Amino acid sequence: MKLGILTAPFPDTPLDEVARWAAGAGFETLEIACWPQGGGEARRYAGTSHVAVDGLTRDRAQEIAGRVAQHGLSIAALGYYPNPLHPDAAHRAEVIAHLKKVITAAGLMGVGVVNTFVGGDRALTQDENWTRAQAIFPDILRHAADSGVRLAFENCPMIFSRDEWPGGHNIAYNPAIWRRILAEWPGVGMNFDPSHLVLQMIDMGRFIAEFGGHFAHVHAKDLMIDRDGLYERGILSAGMGWQVPRMPGLGDVDWALFFSALYRAGYDGPVVIEHEDRVFEGTDDKVKRGFALARDVLRPFVK
Repeated sequence: MKLGILTAPFPDTPLDEVARWAAGAGFETLEIACWPQGGGEARRYAGTSHVAVDGLTRDRAQEIAGRVAQHGLSIAALGYYPNPLHPDAAHRAEVIAHLKKVITAAGLMGVGVVNTFVGGDRALTQDENWTRAQAIFPDILRHAADSGVRLAFENCPMIFSRDEWPGGHNIAYNPAIWRRILAEWPGVGMNFDPSHLVLQMIDMGRFIAEFGGHFAHVHAKDLMIDRDGLYERGILSAGMGWQVPRMPGLGDVDWALFFSALYRAGYDGPVVIEHEDRVFEGTDDKVKRGFALARDVLRPFVK
């Protein structure tokens, strides 16, 4: 395994500087955030662009990958997390076009994985969203295969506020839909994040035992359940007001169980810390402090 970071919390810091800090802090790999350079994503920890994928040439792609390697780091994946099943067709077309550019960039850089979302229309049922996904994704998956890239979907329901309620913005969050995905699209992988199982009360050990062989990438993010918030709002609020993203070690994920299950499942890929903890944000120094805390919690398990 290799321990690394997702670069999204450093939107104003050049990739070279992020890589230099990460290597000096003892990390071994990066997931590089690749949103469009013009922005367009208003949600937290989205919109960062550390690789300009528009018009990227092979020489430029190899130069970027080479500079990261000079710092002693590998590139675990390129990351772009839009909503390819958005209800607005124009928005769907825009984000799918950029996702294909990210896939192309990964191929040119020699990066084997692109992390993303299946997406979802919050007003549709999971079955209705799945029908839309079946129409949209075969073309994207062909492009990934042609580029020598594996697409990995994160298991995040994308429901944090009324903007996503009631159905969320990503349907690939539970075992039932993942069985469909893997049956229909056997080449795809999962970008597994254990924090999303805490919210849903899904057994983590059982989930890893069933799906761990399909993990292409792993996020290390913790989640704390605010018990007072849960008491006030109940589970029908779908986490609004009581799910609190935390750095690993500060929430409810059992990290010993997590790594034990990963090793039993034969996973030996990157473990990339995803930073969404409000306690450690506001300045680059606070973000770095959060990453360093998570590193010290996880390092004993990553060998």
